[in-house]
Amino acid sequence: MSGLESAEWFRKTWAGIRSEIGKAVVGQDDVVEGVLVALAANGHVLLEGMPGLGKTLLIRSLSQAVDLDFSRIQFTPDMMPADVTGTNVFSQSGGFEFRPGPIFAHFVLADEINRATPKTQSSLLEAMQERQVTVGGKVHHLEEPFMVMATQNPVEQEGTYPLPEAQLDRFFFKLLVPTPSKSVLAEVVNRTTQGEMEPITMVASAADLIRARQVTREVAVGPEVLDYALSVIVATHPEGEGASEVARKYVRYGSSPRGAQALVTAAKVYSMLEGRFNVSKESIQKAAKPVLRHRIILNYEAEADGMAADAVIDSIVASVNAADKDPIRV
Repeated sequence: MSGLESAEWFRKTWAGIRSEIGKAVVGQDDVVEGVLVALAANGHVLLEGMPGLGKTLLIRSLSQAVDLDFSRIQFTPDMMPADVTGTNVFSQSGGFEFRPGPIFAHFVLADEINRATPKTQSSLLEAMQERQVTVGGKVHHLEEPFMVMATQNPVEQEGTYPLPEAQLDRFFFKLLVPTPSKSVLAEVVNRTTQGEMEPITMVASAADLIRARQVTREVAVGPEVLDYALSVIVATHPEGEGASEVARKYVRYGSSPRGAQALVTAAKVYSMLEGRFNVSKESIQKAAKPVLRHRIILNYEAEADGMAADAVIDSIVASVNAADKDPIRV
């Protein structure tokens, strides 16, 4: 199968999954697209938004569209790591046997992850990074495909344990879940209060998801586009040689190398969604906000001036565009 044929297969497969999710989830097109991009990139997603905006429904619908397991973990301050990973229990045979926790599913919704203690958070993050959990000194591997969607409430900060920067970096994307408009809210109410909702059918399999991840790795990235992506990452570092003016003023810490990897990989997926098997600078630009908004740490001056991460990223990308020696769209 040629590159263009692979891209077309990918585009049709992902369009089918997206269409099925759309039977249940209304008005969250950008969030749905972001989750599907992260899925193809073998990454995890951090969702920030108010309660009741359909985050659980989204991941449940996704699991139904590909006929894979789904679990939801409601994090609370009194949770222990064993409540996530599972534990060894004494069996009737006189020995210990492992009883898996809710992390053992293909799709896991970690609801309000910032309400759990750092010790419990770390148990989830080991599973995310290593695709395994360690209980009683024994390693238990998680079945692929495996994806975590973690949520946090942007308003309620009392009694929370914010994720450290190193742990935030484990998330491929950070997506902002918007409050629905009046028209979207009307459609939600009509769908959920009148008759039965249209059932979601399986349109892809675990094998399709694994194949999609392999196809993503094969997408070509030209040297000019790679240099452009790296310029964006370098421009986020306030003390670096290629730092942008806005980064020097508002950024405390720039993106890690993981951000560069995520930026290029996400751009590969966006390119295939457009039917192309090579990455463009536009795809890099499209991936910049979800990849970087949790990877750049703003300083106090940014807070005082009311500068949000997205605005800083826009300015950084604009500065890279202005300095680009080859602004022609590739």
